[in-house]
Amino acid sequence: MNAAVIHAHDRAPRYEPFTLPAPRDGLVVDVLAAALSPRSRAGASGQHYTSTGALPLVPGIDGVGQLPDGRRVYFLAADDQLGTMAEKTIADPRLLAPLPDGVGASAIAAAMIPAISSWVALTQRVALRPGQDVLVLGATGAAGQLAVQIARHLGAGRVIAAGRDPVALARVRGLGADEVVALTGTPADGDAVAAVASEVDIVLDYLWGSVTGVVMPALCRRREAASRALAWVLIGSIAGEELALSSVLLRKRNLHVLGSGQGATTTADMFAAAPAVIAAIAAGLLQTAIREVPLAEVERHWSAPLPSGERLVFVPTGA
Repeated sequence: MNAAVIHAHDRAPRYEPFTLPAPRDGLVVDVLAAALSPRSRAGASGQHYTSTGALPLVPGIDGVGQLPDGRRVYFLAADDQLGTMAEKTIADPRLLAPLPDGVGASAIAAAMIPAISSWVALTQRVALRPGQDVLVLGATGAAGQLAVQIARHLGAGRVIAAGRDPVALARVRGLGADEVVALTGTPADGDAVAAVASEVDIVLDYLWGSVTGVVMPALCRRREAASRALAWVLIGSIAGEELALSSVLLRKRNLHVLGSGQGATTTADMFAAAPAVIAAIAAGLLQTAIREVPLAEVERHWSAPLPSGERLVFVPTGA
């Protein structure tokens, strides 16, 4: 078979023949679509916190495939070394979710990982109650745009979206955000967000680093009731891995900072959200901008820039 193969962490994968090992506990699937997510990029570069650094590897942790009996499924790869950007791969039989008729393979492949990130955050890491207000910090990427839609779908009262790309922010407003805040990458972002989001109940943070460093204290200072609980859920760290957090802030405000991701939640628990997410996508409740390209062109498209919120999906020849 052919696959996208990583031979060096700092280089794009090459499309080349690759021998599919005999499955031990896994199930061979024909891959129909696999998306290039930040999670897949991090694994390919060896920089994800779960990476072992072993090479060569086929990138991609999830995809849509067809089983030998003809059923289409969303699945997770059974092995970190043998990912989903291939004509065939091995799926973990415990982590399969059937797809309804009529839903496109690429739509599912593009949306599942980013959608599960906020779905799990709002249902397992914190319990969103109907009517609570949610701030999505970093709302212009694919995950952030889906987070806005999912917060609304799960019953949020007011949804506030903050991000840098003005075109994507306009799209997010159309996807259900009540307010949008344009981030500038300067200390002024703290007051700009706090002016409209000081009383939110939950923050879904895809940025962290320098952005959270100015937004978190400004938002907390502006809250009317110091004891009102604020759950700050870290999902991504596009703006930096480190954050200097004042001890005074934690003592003076009822602030709960927690992470959501692999480790904080088990893979099985995260995958348990898949059927509900698939149903929402199939019903047209969650939208993601998609760009389909042949898997054979993976090397050319791997590092090519995309508009904010658009997700690249690789489709094997004949899929």
